[in-house]
Amino acid sequence: MLTEARCQEIFEKIRRACPADEVEVSFNASQSALTRFANNIIHQNVAEEGLHISVRALLNGRTARASTNKTDDDALRRVAEQAAASARWQPRNPDLLPMPGKQTYQPVERFCEQTAAFAPEARAEAVKKVVARAEKNKLTAAGIYSTGVQTETLLNSRGLIATHRQTKAEFSVTYLNGGSGWAKGNFTSVQQLPVEELAESACRKALDNHDPKELPPGRYTVILEPAAVLDLVGFLFYDFSATAVLDQRSCFTNQIGKQVFGENISIADDAYHPLQAGSAWDGEGIPRRQVQLVEKGVLKNLVYARHTARKMKAEPTGHGFLLPNEWGEAPMNLVFAGGSSSLEEMIRTTERGILVTRLWYIREVDPYQKILTGMTRDGTFSVEGGQVRRAIRNLRFNQSIKEMLKQVELLGPAVRATGEESFEMVVPPMRIANFRFTEVTKY
Repeated sequence: MLTEARCQEIFEKIRRACPADEVEVSFNASQSALTRFANNIIHQNVAEEGLHISVRALLNGRTARASTNKTDDDALRRVAEQAAASARWQPRNPDLLPMPGKQTYQPVERFCEQTAAFAPEARAEAVKKVVARAEKNKLTAAGIYSTGVQTETLLNSRGLIATHRQTKAEFSVTYLNGGSGWAKGNFTSVQQLPVEELAESACRKALDNHDPKELPPGRYTVILEPAAVLDLVGFLFYDFSATAVLDQRSCFTNQIGKQVFGENISIADDAYHPLQAGSAWDGEGIPRRQVQLVEKGVLKNLVYARHTARKMKAEPTGHGFLLPNEWGEAPMNLVFAGGSSSLEEMIRTTERGILVTRLWYIREVDPYQKILTGMTRDGTFSVEGGQVRRAIRNLRFNQSIKEMLKQVELLGPAVRATGEESFEMVVPPMRIANFRFTEVTKY
């Protein structure tokens, strides 16, 4: 992996070779390893290292990037010259700001030595137990177990230096038994990753998910487990962008200070939350701030990159992306406030409803009302008289997320959730009234 000293050495070579007013260099180095299993056997084990060096040149009100994955002198000279040449071809940008100078960052610790050193034998031993559970219950298991290290470093010619290093451990399993059961986890440490607990949950779902009955479409009380909540509310993240609001592309356009959700919904962006991951700085090196986006259902704040903040007479919040980009900014560390209701309590107090493990194939239908469509998957069950009664056929939904978050009846404790349609967030399970299912699927 690249050290900070090596990054500074490369940066100086690029700066000397780049004929620009200002220069920025972003380094992203990664080491990752993956164990993949299917049909109750490990069939793939891979490990790789990657390096991405991105150079931004700022020249006479114009800016552009060029990238390389090589560190020899010729490659560094070429990428520096290409960034400057590309900048000259761009039109002048009146909103372009000088690069920021040196910053001070709140430390975040997201590196685990045990995760960085986790061997393929250790992953294989964990998978062995997962497969043994499948064989004991006459199921078929498939999934992945991956670990890795990522280092990000950002330097510019105004003296900014930012470095972040973190590890990641991820496990996903699907058990098949005619029907299926699924579970997934993603943490910065293998010590936090409850592989056996996730496997036990997925196995139980698969065993219960057999001979599904058809339930007619309509509006139901729905109990969404955290992965299902995540993959729905994840579609909101860019709507909190000041650029999206300024361009009138957000479902929150002209709604700051207004009640947008129920009073039991509060949302923050918090890069320093113990269940979050990622760096303490944004794409320009600006420190990330903790931002209360929604408080008791009222839209309080947006997030701002530097140039958007200047346009809207606000303070930058450290949520911008690498420049140039068309997105502006977005909150990448969403944290939903949770409640005290357990999943078991939600089920026990539901007279008639549907329990959903997760969702998939989600697509946006109406970006302004935030209407999404998609399907349930890997464990959908009817709840009757406070008990889970039977597996049901998967259902398609057509639901406004803004409407949904006005109809949340109960919230569980917030957890770090992992799904397939959105990046990881901290969200609670939810019980929601009048969730709209439009048809029964064919599987």
